[in-house]
Amino acid sequence: MSPALDYFSSTKPASVQTQTENTTILDSPVTPSDDGTYYNARLDPANYLDGPLSSNPATRLRQMLARPGIVVAPGICDGISARCAIDAGFNCLYQSGAATTASRLGQPDLAIATLNDFVGAASMVCSIDPTMPVIADADTGFGGPTMVSRTVTQYAKAGVAALHIEDQVQTKRCGHLLGKQVVSRDEFITRVRAAVLARDAIPGDSDFVIIARTDSAQVLGMEEAIIRLQLAARAGADVCFIEGVRTKELLESTVTALAPKPVLVNVISGGLTPSFTSSEAEAMGAKIIIFSLVSCVAMVHAVRAAMQSLKKTGTDFTSAQGMDPKAFFQVMGLDAVVEFDARAGGSAFKDI
Repeated sequence: MSPALDYFSSTKPASVQTQTENTTILDSPVTPSDDGTYYNARLDPANYLDGPLSSNPATRLRQMLARPGIVVAPGICDGISARCAIDAGFNCLYQSGAATTASRLGQPDLAIATLNDFVGAASMVCSIDPTMPVIADADTGFGGPTMVSRTVTQYAKAGVAALHIEDQVQTKRCGHLLGKQVVSRDEFITRVRAAVLARDAIPGDSDFVIIARTDSAQVLGMEEAIIRLQLAARAGADVCFIEGVRTKELLESTVTALAPKPVLVNVISGGLTPSFTSSEAEAMGAKIIIFSLVSCVAMVHAVRAAMQSLKKTGTDFTSAQGMDPKAFFQVMGLDAVVEFDARAGGSAFKDI
């Protein structure tokens, strides 16, 4: 396996590194190949085709991307929704920025949540099942190249398998709202390159996946969006993500234009993208489909109904649907905790 920092086809020595708080940055760039395209032989998809699925979530995600089938990642917003997704049998989760902002802060997706908010949420979700790949929204990277590097490093430390970084301005908004503004091509590619450099500087040959997202289709048109993602792929992005693809034909042409890079599609009911099913998206060539708001929108409906019922009837009997406290805690992993305590010799939870 080649050293993590030797990621371009070059005979020049790897650059010197400087340590800063929570991150490693490069003092000078490594010379790219003649056409400027990033290549890391260690991360070639062919290396992930065979063998059992890894217990490392980033490696496992790369294996899933290299092998047949679409990766379906439901959007989760907290520990309850993550537990429910795992219980339903999903093998990948998506930490939505909008859902995280709503659940942790009770605020809309308007660049209000910080890096610390997102990392705190990710750390909790990833701790539930450390082998489960979690794809996490990283908004704009929360600043310039050094801050993007810090974001990648902290997400990886939290156990996240992949993040996506976008080309909106810092005062960003949900990708399915109107009025978006995007930065220049150069600034976007700088963000992607910073993320790739940060990943490759993580000790131990990290498999962390970098997803480049563009919101430029609604601002500058699909042609510009494709160009931006082609440039991002050359800079080292592992997966490409166009937000707000409006038709089946546009998704298919996007997949063709970006091949062989995997393409991610985001489906939000009532959003800019049609409500493709996972099987439909797979037939169109998409490799990952995320349903960003599936948990938090369902939660709003369910909790609203429960609160209205309580207000009207004075009891929560109907909304509980027969679920007692122990049954609720069992969804939250009660049995595993009790079993572990007993195996360790504890007796505190013998009767529960």
